[in-house]
Amino acid sequence: TYFLKNLEMFFLVVWSLHVLVTLYRFSVSPHRTENAGANLPESQEFLSATEDKKTQRFTDFEGKTSFGMSVFNLGNAIMGSGILGLAYAMANTGVVLFLVLLTVVALLSSYSIHLLLKCSGIVGIRAYEQLGYRAFGTPGKMAAGIAITLQNIGAMSSYLYIVKYEFPLVIQAFLRVDKPAGEWYLNGNYLVIIVSICVILPLALMKQLGYLGYTSGFSLTCMVFFLISVSPLITHTCEPDITCRASCVLPICRNIQTAYTIPILAFAFVCHPEVLPIYTELRNPTKKKMQHVANISIAVMYGMYFLAALFGYLTFYGEVEAELLHTYSRIDPYDTLILCVRVAVLTAVTLTVPIVLFPVRRAIQQMVFPNKTFNWPRHIAIAFVLLTFINLLVIFAPNILGIFGIIGATSAPCLIFIFPAVFYIRIVPKEEEPMRSVPKILAVCFAGIGFLFMIMSLSFIIIDWTSGSSKASSGH
Repeated sequence: TYFLKNLEMFFLVVWSLHVLVTLYRFSVSPHRTENAGANLPESQEFLSATEDKKTQRFTDFEGKTSFGMSVFNLGNAIMGSGILGLAYAMANTGVVLFLVLLTVVALLSSYSIHLLLKCSGIVGIRAYEQLGYRAFGTPGKMAAGIAITLQNIGAMSSYLYIVKYEFPLVIQAFLRVDKPAGEWYLNGNYLVIIVSICVILPLALMKQLGYLGYTSGFSLTCMVFFLISVSPLITHTCEPDITCRASCVLPICRNIQTAYTIPILAFAFVCHPEVLPIYTELRNPTKKKMQHVANISIAVMYGMYFLAALFGYLTFYGEVEAELLHTYSRIDPYDTLILCVRVAVLTAVTLTVPIVLFPVRRAIQQMVFPNKTFNWPRHIAIAFVLLTFINLLVIFAPNILGIFGIIGATSAPCLIFIFPAVFYIRIVPKEEEPMRSVPKILAVCFAGIGFLFMIMSLSFIIIDWTSGSSKASSGH
């Protein structure tokens, strides 16, 4: 059966990824000894003049997360609910133009992380908010902290929104219930609370982000299963006509909807609030090693994004919906393979929430408790309050997601493009790189791209609101 064949391919891909990560770890192991001394200038706080045996750090633990687990965590942070809308984006652009745009955005995201790591290495700080403080003082610190908080709360709300509306449908399909009679286990409000308490909260209470590497790896394998499972469905759908086939590969901007793809893809690789926390917990951290983590994570998600969009579009062509899961459920709502795919996607989305919550808690601590050491009651309380607040938004104010669209269109360009560029310009000494040097000119252009994306995103959202449509959705 198709299900057994896909399951075999799934385990083969997982085993191959494990072998690749293991081989890479062995390839970099000879350099660990010589890189140990290079770690000292990159501690979380400014280094003291004395050479203590134990270097003071922002956190009260040494980085112990392996390279592979760091890749899983950052990849899981990149992967968002926007992956389900990429097929719709490809339907509006064509395969070639979509691939070009996705490649450009992936390269820009890697460059943005390079700017953050360069700033972090110069001043010896591994906190996004503290980079803002070093560049612009308290206003910079507050701006970075508020942007991270709003962006990630909006992302977590969108993830739980998917759980609220998809989970009851999946249970209903498994139980073959055609007409629900008000059963509590088919109520999305109850289910989102149960998932938050039983799955998300325990993971969010972990002391270190590195402990979530296992769940992040499982989340990514769920998405790999999703990709492997949907590919055979291409052959089971109706054949499109020749005109539709030709339009799917040509980068023709057929209508204004093509322009909506640009902001969707621009925010497809949002992971910058998680980069420095993952860098902090990386074992034997260096800028080069963390850049490798970022590049591999972006490359893996680049491939998954393209395949998800391609399989979805080649299955339905012009009939693809903005929400890919809804489109697949049209084939056969009770098909076992499709139900397993929907469960895998729900699992992946759920396990992404704790990863996104960590930077929010850290930003709150930086803004409200900047000089406090680690404290378990405060650590637990912030996580509990955040999850409670997000659940209340999803249950009682689902329309607030439109407001978070505006917030995301403002905060995401800041976190990806504007802040890394302006921090780099302010932090890197002029003696090392003058303002007219090529790196700083590139940083200025990079910030300009961020402002351009912000204006485009806000414009499209305002057009959607005035026209009553919903095309310009966030990519994350």
